[in-house]
Amino acid sequence: MKRKSIYLIRHGETDLNRRGVVQGSGVDSSLNEWGEAQAAAFFNAYQHVPFDKIYTSNLQRTQQSVRGFINQGIAHESYAGLNEISWGLREGKEPNTGDSSYYRDLVLAWKAGDFDSAAEGGESPNQVRDRQIPVIETILSRPHERNILIAMHGRAMRVLLTILFKESLIHMDDYEHSNLCLYRINYSYDTGLFEMEVRNDTTHLLSLEIPQTL
Repeated sequence: MKRKSIYLIRHGETDLNRRGVVQGSGVDSSLNEWGEAQAAAFFNAYQHVPFDKIYTSNLQRTQQSVRGFINQGIAHESYAGLNEISWGLREGKEPNTGDSSYYRDLVLAWKAGDFDSAAEGGESPNQVRDRQIPVIETILSRPHERNILIAMHGRAMRVLLTILFKESLIHMDDYEHSNLCLYRINYSYDTGLFEMEVRNDTTHLLSLEIPQTL
């Protein structure tokens, strides 16, 4: 039985994550010290896995999150299709009291099935889904890559997981995530189906000492 093992992670923490600033695809922030520690902890826990390929978004925070593996010489490809959703004019701005209700209303619209709704100047979930599908097809067209590592972003991960499990985007928020969390998924080439093994796992981070500023 031909199978592909997919290790799907969200990038490590950035300073904007810590401050509650929306990043999206238009903000190319880097990992902060805590995010680097998370990346190192993940590498230490999974460096034994014989990854055949690493896939990331085009944004540096995903590539920095898997730098330990890339430095081992594992082949790496980046795709804009794996970038975070664009939050448009809201990206990079300090949070304020009006933002909470704005995002709440947008997420409620998505939960009601309006997947064409988008932040002003940003992307809708349907647009994210459309750009992710060709990347997924590319990854699945390579059965010789038995173990792969994918590093991406929170909302984009939620969209991708609904694609893999053939679910409506209404279920996006069923997939919880945190910085440097792991979803481990198996794909069977015989059945064409995905199987979830691990959800939002952060046990590899338990040995880290929480920074005093958190």
